[in-house]
Amino acid sequence: MAKAVIATWKMALAGAERAMNILEKGGTAADAATEGVSLVEDEPSFHSVGYGGRPDRTGHVVLDGGFMDGDTLHFGAVASLEGFRSPVRIARSLIKGDANNFLVGEGAALYAETNGFEKRDNLTDEAREIYDREKERIKNLSAYDGHDTVCFLTLDEHGTLCAATSTSGLFMKEPGRVGDTPVPGSGFYADSETGAAAATGMGEEILKGALSYAAVSLMEQGYSATEAAEAALGRLETKLKKRNGCAQAMSLITLAKDGTWGVGTNVEFPFVTGDEENGVRLWIARPENGKTVIEAYEKEIG
Repeated sequence: MAKAVIATWKMALAGAERAMNILEKGGTAADAATEGVSLVEDEPSFHSVGYGGRPDRTGHVVLDGGFMDGDTLHFGAVASLEGFRSPVRIARSLIKGDANNFLVGEGAALYAETNGFEKRDNLTDEAREIYDREKERIKNLSAYDGHDTVCFLTLDEHGTLCAATSTSGLFMKEPGRVGDTPVPGSGFYADSETGAAAATGMGEEILKGALSYAAVSLMEQGYSATEAAEAALGRLETKLKKRNGCAQAMSLITLAKDGTWGVGTNVEFPFVTGDEENGVRLWIARPENGKTVIEAYEKEIG
């Protein structure tokens, strides 16, 4: 059985290496996805996830995360969580029950504290400086400024697919705002009998099309991972342009049950893949004439 990982953005490179190392040693897709995302959450130089994440309009760093087990279709999610180290670990722990799988705000924090998850003030000095510098021009900020969700899809030797996501959300977002990242079906979805998908970009746009579930549904109908990613994103983009005159930035990664992967995007989008044959590699995807063109990423990794 193939072992594979695909993850969003350059910041996932070290996490993908960790995930592949786990898979190559016979570890589970769940552990690989969790540890890959968690590494990104712990790195303060990445300003859209975890420690060092960019604040909301009131200066608070609040985090969202999601996790899905493709064998059972069980999921866990947290949103608007403040003061804890790893939303993806907390989200994963919530897949165990038949209810109470999605917790937000004070409820999510109470659960995390009660269950002994590590606390952390995620507002670093650098993030505070960025906030102080930018807060006076809130009205002129692009909705995409400082917002890159980290998403991991993993496949292990047993054929299990998992999806995991984490973000600090839109920079200068309104307090309480939640995007697609912790929402199963939109920000992530995994079905070990078919494939998995996860999205990054403007959450409100992605939510309008339940984008991750749409891609997995297409794979279930016989689409390849590449075809499903391009078609799901393309159909939503076309619909949004027809209804609203534009479609904001969105990117989608997919991983099929055979280990093949795909990407759909309407913006330039770096991503990372890993498998036993090729190791971990960094790529760049860009939209071109309704398709997604993918090339090896040759720029200096930063």
